[in-house]
Amino acid sequence: MPRLLTCIVAEHSWPHLIFATVICLLGSLLTVRLFSRVRRTQGLQRFNWLFLSGFVGGATIWTTHFIAMLGFHAPTLSGYEPDLTLLSLFIGVASSMIGFTVASMRSQDALVEAGGAIVGLGVAAMHYVGIAGYKVAGDVQWNSAYVVISLVAAAGFGALMASQVGRPTTRFSPVGAALPLILAIVSTHFLGMAGMTIVPDAAIAVPREILSVGVMTSLVGAVMIIILLLGASTYIIDMQSTEAAVARYRHLSLHDPLTNLANRSALNEHLAMAIKSTREIGWNIAVLCFDLDRFKEINDVHGHAAGDAVLRAIGERLTKLMQKGQFAARVGGDEFVVVMRDHVGRCEARSLAQRLLDEIELPVEWNGQSLTVGSSIGVSSFPDRARTVDDLLSQADVAMYRAKTTAGNSICFYDPSMDEAARERSALAIEMREGLKNGEFELFYQQQNDTMTREVLGFEALLRWKHPTRGYISPAEFIPISEKTGFIMELGEWVLRSACIEASSWKNPLNIAVNVAAQQLADSRLPQIVQQILMETGLAAPRLELEITESGIIADHGHALNAIRRLKTLGVKVAMDDYGTGYSSLSTLQSFPFDKIKIDRAFVDGVVTNKQSAAIVRSTLILAQSLDIPVLAEGVEREEHIDFLRREGCLQVQGFLFGKPMPRPDIEAFVNADGAGVVENADRASVAVKTDAAA
Repeated sequence: MPRLLTCIVAEHSWPHLIFATVICLLGSLLTVRLFSRVRRTQGLQRFNWLFLSGFVGGATIWTTHFIAMLGFHAPTLSGYEPDLTLLSLFIGVASSMIGFTVASMRSQDALVEAGGAIVGLGVAAMHYVGIAGYKVAGDVQWNSAYVVISLVAAAGFGALMASQVGRPTTRFSPVGAALPLILAIVSTHFLGMAGMTIVPDAAIAVPREILSVGVMTSLVGAVMIIILLLGASTYIIDMQSTEAAVARYRHLSLHDPLTNLANRSALNEHLAMAIKSTREIGWNIAVLCFDLDRFKEINDVHGHAAGDAVLRAIGERLTKLMQKGQFAARVGGDEFVVVMRDHVGRCEARSLAQRLLDEIELPVEWNGQSLTVGSSIGVSSFPDRARTVDDLLSQADVAMYRAKTTAGNSICFYDPSMDEAARERSALAIEMREGLKNGEFELFYQQQNDTMTREVLGFEALLRWKHPTRGYISPAEFIPISEKTGFIMELGEWVLRSACIEASSWKNPLNIAVNVAAQQLADSRLPQIVQQILMETGLAAPRLELEITESGIIADHGHALNAIRRLKTLGVKVAMDDYGTGYSSLSTLQSFPFDKIKIDRAFVDGVVTNKQSAAIVRSTLILAQSLDIPVLAEGVEREEHIDFLRREGCLQVQGFLFGKPMPRPDIEAFVNADGAGVVENADRASVAVKTDAAA
């Protein structure tokens, strides 16, 4: 230790050490940031980042070493041999590239640390080759203990650096990874120099072709400054491009592609912020909910193109009508919500509602025809009646349906007496529990097809409830009730067990995917439940695919990520359903290890007629291809849909174009047919069980 301190304090020039420290710090920070880019890219882009991170890293290692060497006080005449000096630079760059390549292959095993150790040992190799090119008028003697310690330190710190980047524990880990790299460079240099002793010998001459200290200082400084500037410029340009793309993608994910109004996710976000501000400042909030009367008739008589024209016209009118403190969103097919902040009372809310009705009633000209729709508006308020976002929306919805029972184009404010519907929902919740005991629930199946060959790859099973007196009840009616009452936990487990029992009996080993509700994903027992059902039914874990929506993730990212990792440890596959409807989809894909993405039908429906829908689907496919995640598009109903998806590289599709949901006996020919020809690739086939309202 005294020898090491003497080497640092007495045998090196402090100006050179400070300069080397600055270079080492800046270069290491830039290197780990560039390396972190490698782990998030694929193909040629990945190779480019590997080359850049390896080159900047190797140059940083080499430059730090030689600037420090230039400040080394040799007891005799010294200089640098050009060949070995350049060879040391090559070793530093090559070992960095090789190490980063190995470390970026996989993040689940020791290859990450092995790649980092290669980088660290490359630091040591560069150092000792550089020392071999350091010519002095004397004899160089080595202390083997310092040399061994320097090798161990280099490999250890290099492995730690790669681990911090490859398996980050916090969002600051990639930046913190620069510290182990700095320690690898610094410890190797000073331990190596401490282990070296120069004994002057006048009989040994320094070769004439050596480079002087002045030349080396200029060369090393100029090279490194250029490299750092180029690397930093490339990184900044890429970062700005990425931020612009993320901003654009976020805008698309928060806006309805047809009308360019805010979507449901943006509405929920806006209302949450408005309620928070209201509690702090004292604002009042009114929520106006309405849909379009006679809209279905327009679609049926004139087609979806006419319906789209009406929706676009209504969207444009709402945009022009909105004033300060007002916000409009399209939350469904023909459903809209307007939020009004800081209103005085019912008069202002009624005035806005009437202006909305007046605009909605104006005819829409389309292909020489005049199309007209009407509406009825329900209004709820905060803090007068509602207390939460859900209260505001549900009360406005109840008021809207009450308004529809009166004369057309009417306005109705929510009143607690309207909660009779809530009592009906409570009765339905009780009947639903009895229905599960009495075997009233069943599964229907819909084809999933190969985009290129159109052959059946599998099925999506849809949950149905056949009520003894009311007949089939729509999932859109009973699923929200089950989620609100917590019955979704029991119902979801029944679906999972029934689906696994069914699939385990098929001759054709199709995969089976079960939709997991947000409450199920939040349950810490989910992995144990899945494991138990697999053991009971005998279904192979790789055949089970669990579908989750983004709403099940955003409440608690940490818990959801832990649950998904535990499920994947069992061998189960995890897919993201309804992709594109949430505002954090991009960051979710970066964080969660999904095996498949299912594009929501709302975007597929507009790919032919709407540029924004096409852009969202195209961007999703490009992103998924770069992440090597398969994509299935839902809601394919026309040949134009499948033509677009085929051109864009989507391999799996599903929709009415290939068939409506069928009861179990009608899929016998697919699941129990003799031979393997029914499903060409069983690993890609899937059967998804929907337990959400969209089913």
